[in-house]
Amino acid sequence: MKTIFDTVSYSCSKIVTTSYSTSFSLATKMLSDSIRQDIYNIYGFVRFADEIVDTFHGYDKETLFNDFEQDMYKAIDQKISLNPILNAFQHTVHQYKIPAVLYEAFMKSMRLDLHKTKYLTDQEYKDYIYGSADVVGLMCLKVFVNGDKDAYDKLKGSAMRLGSAFQKVNFLRDLKADFEDLSRSYFPNTDLNELNEESKSIIISEIEEDFAKGLEGIHKLPIEAKFGVYTAYKYYNKLLNKLKETPSLDIKNARIRVPNYQKFGVLAKSYVDYRLHLI
Repeated sequence: MKTIFDTVSYSCSKIVTTSYSTSFSLATKMLSDSIRQDIYNIYGFVRFADEIVDTFHGYDKETLFNDFEQDMYKAIDQKISLNPILNAFQHTVHQYKIPAVLYEAFMKSMRLDLHKTKYLTDQEYKDYIYGSADVVGLMCLKVFVNGDKDAYDKLKGSAMRLGSAFQKVNFLRDLKADFEDLSRSYFPNTDLNELNEESKSIIISEIEEDFAKGLEGIHKLPIEAKFGVYTAYKYYNKLLNKLKETPSLDIKNARIRVPNYQKFGVLAKSYVDYRLHLI
């Protein structure tokens, strides 16, 4: 039966989420049952594309990426795929009428990671973040508002800023791996060989502005999504504060993490805020 295959596909997307990101999967568990699986489906898709360009060393990444992209279009067109991750994703695309412009922008940014290593201008930087992060937030927003166009239009700007903030925190956290292992430098006008406190402060101030705008939108999210998104926001804010307190030299030489016990502390605090209607 097709329903069994679909169930297996959804399970695969959930496994991908819980296997690759404890923080995101923890936040996703705080979403309503009615939307949680669709967020797993989106994450599974974006994670697979990201893995191709970031970790499949020793393989022909471009061919793998081209095949994945072609299979994505076939899955969406035919409403089925034998790739369970794409089968789950196409379901969510159709269920919430996610426009092609969003997942196409995402794939465009991921394709840049196959060859491009430096982002020299603010526009290049913004374009990459739009495709790699902002549109992921917009795909999730389509699920959160359950097709309500007015709500989507009102929350679109803040969802993009929140996605930008998450991505920029990731860039700062992964500075060492991106620069040394992948030879990538996302921050324009910043010499990572000479990263100092002034440069770090400029980047963090930019992220804090994004977070402030993102939080405004979280307050207006439907009840089904608010607690989960707020939990993710609090976790990334915790990570940003750790990066803020970490000397720039240490950021260049090690990947800064939030220990699991602190993640659960963030969850507990988020729950208190939620129950007290502080969000």
